[in-house]
Amino acid sequence: MSRQQLAVQQARRSFQTGRTKPLEFRIQQLRGLQSFIQERQGDIKDALQKDLGKSELASELYDILVVESEIKLSMTKLAEWAAPRPVEKNLFTITDEVYVKPEPLGVVLIIGPWNYPWSLTLLPLVGAIAAGNAVIVKPSEISSHSSKVMKELLPLYLDKDLYQVVEGGVPETQELLKQRFDHIFYTGSTTVGKLVMEAAARYLTPVTLELGGKSPCYIDKNCDISTACRRITWAKFINCGQTCIAPDFLLCEPSIQNRVVEEIKKSIKKFYPDSPNSSEDYGRIINQRQFKRLMGLMEGCTVALGGDADEAKGYIGPTVLKNVTAESKVMQEEIFGPLLPIISVDGVEEAIQFINEREKPLVLYVFSYDDKLIKKVIAETSSGAVVANDCVVHFLDSALPFGGVGHSGMGRYRGRHTFDQLSNLRSCMIKKLTMEGFNSMRYPPHTDRKVSWARRALLTRFNIRRLQNLVILAILTGLAAFVVQRFLHSS
Repeated sequence: MSRQQLAVQQARRSFQTGRTKPLEFRIQQLRGLQSFIQERQGDIKDALQKDLGKSELASELYDILVVESEIKLSMTKLAEWAAPRPVEKNLFTITDEVYVKPEPLGVVLIIGPWNYPWSLTLLPLVGAIAAGNAVIVKPSEISSHSSKVMKELLPLYLDKDLYQVVEGGVPETQELLKQRFDHIFYTGSTTVGKLVMEAAARYLTPVTLELGGKSPCYIDKNCDISTACRRITWAKFINCGQTCIAPDFLLCEPSIQNRVVEEIKKSIKKFYPDSPNSSEDYGRIINQRQFKRLMGLMEGCTVALGGDADEAKGYIGPTVLKNVTAESKVMQEEIFGPLLPIISVDGVEEAIQFINEREKPLVLYVFSYDDKLIKKVIAETSSGAVVANDCVVHFLDSALPFGGVGHSGMGRYRGRHTFDQLSNLRSCMIKKLTMEGFNSMRYPPHTDRKVSWARRALLTRFNIRRLQNLVILAILTGLAAFVVQRFLHSS
């Protein structure tokens, strides 16, 4: 029996004891995860520096703070999220108790990515714990230092039987995917996402696939181009461009292309005063394979800005590419690096057409002063998310469900959305063994009169809370009238 199989079996046996059901236990485990983040920040930051060249401050800003925030939110809101949720009634259920009760799914597999190996692995873990599941965590072997720290230190803070970290490469992941899970949460490429979904189909296991794709960014010629380019530059070159929601390419009219390049150049100079190569705020490419892939994507394009590289250091400078067409090599796959192509379009109509001719992106960005133009882009395209006049920041709002559509993924998470995604939202109805006269309309022999009553019962929708308020108001009105009448009578 493989160690992957043993880990899953242990997690399932532990889950079946019911230990995860009490909210107090879940809070205890979330506190343990919180302590891990707080006490082991040094180890986490060191691992991120070795894996991706991230500075301590960048690691705290982009990997640690978001997880701390999610843990705090989950502990604060857990009782509310886990409580039975009343639903609207119809005439058939007016006297019944009907509600939705979230319950744990069972054993969840979380396969994390290498580009944000802590935040994008631990965020779904927070939701899985809050929802009362057991979890197998499979960190990416590509970010090997982070994977090692997670394997060695995380079990010191969580229940070792219910929450296990399994390391390994492709063979170990393939072995894990042969096991039966109650949900698989995968963050990574579309190519691997298809393999995960194929493996999950064997057991009809539901999946959350947080994938990527080519997220477009349209710049209206009449917007504040300086501010737009500053925000785009920040978002594109975070983590050396290795961010799934980074703007993948720009769409704009030819008349503003040179201005866009100049403004991006100014922003780069301001963000990295000496040079990106010597700045601790500019990361590195994860490995040589990714480095060579990215260098190959520039073939056939004109480098308008940047293009400098050092393979030994895993460094590729912030690069803007011009004279890019839909057929260019850089437009055939998600870039996932510090290359920013500019494609010429003749206004928003052509931009929308260009976007719609391709797979649905994880996020679509648009910069414009014109609210009608923004609403037009939203109305005539489809994507996991839309952000107007900024980039990336939607991920920071846990009230917004995060996820893709089509080739960019399926399923949503962050905050309560993770809790719901990793719960069985169980429909519950508790009836009474009375009112058989009313219920007889569904029993044979069927008659026109019974069907007529059934039609009224099923097609009449009303808000039970509003009805209750009206009843209360009527009672209070009657009581007030009674008191006034007694007062007038006594006087």
